[in-house]
Amino acid sequence: MNWIITSIWLLPLLGFSILAVALIIERIAFWVRIGKRGDRFVREVLALYKRSPKGAFALLEQNTDLPIARIFIAALELEYATPEEFRLALESAAQAEIPLLKRFNTVFDTIISLAPLLGLLGTILGLITSFASLQLGDVSGTNAQGVTGGISEALTSTAAGLVVAIFTLMFANTFRGLYIRQIARIQEYGGQLELLYRRRGDGVPYASS
Repeated sequence: MNWIITSIWLLPLLGFSILAVALIIERIAFWVRIGKRGDRFVREVLALYKRSPKGAFALLEQNTDLPIARIFIAALELEYATPEEFRLALESAAQAEIPLLKRFNTVFDTIISLAPLLGLLGTILGLITSFASLQLGDVSGTNAQGVTGGISEALTSTAAGLVVAIFTLMFANTFRGLYIRQIARIQEYGGQLELLYRRRGDGVPYASS
């Protein structure tokens, strides 16, 4: 009976683990793409902007799958923007990219919180079943051995819940660190673009050129 209860409570934990692995793979692919192309791409754009703002805008339009490209485009496509308007456009576009950079964080937090609780609940129900089968005064023999085995099976749920939570937590913290670093880079690169914009005194609508 215990193994049936344990199996039932392992099913949602299995579902959580599959979901966590799928989302982790998506996030790894996302951050690897940004890590491989992001810094080099921004340096190319800033260097090109010094020589040809129109060429820089065209390069940005070819890489709209990168958050930093979409942020720069949102500011550069403004027609005859003042430096203050340009800065506000950069900041607003950066804020709009935050949900994408923090994508699935809530799901990860939910899995980390619920997986151990589900495992503990499965263990408690298994223990209740085990002790319910133990008759008063029968502390030895086959019945007691069955209870001991049932307790061991019940604890499997807690162990599984902790494994799922710990596994997810490691990757979730890594993604949070990458998010914080990316935000810092967006602010740094946005400041560099704003400085170049102020020095040039540009307000040219590159998108319409």
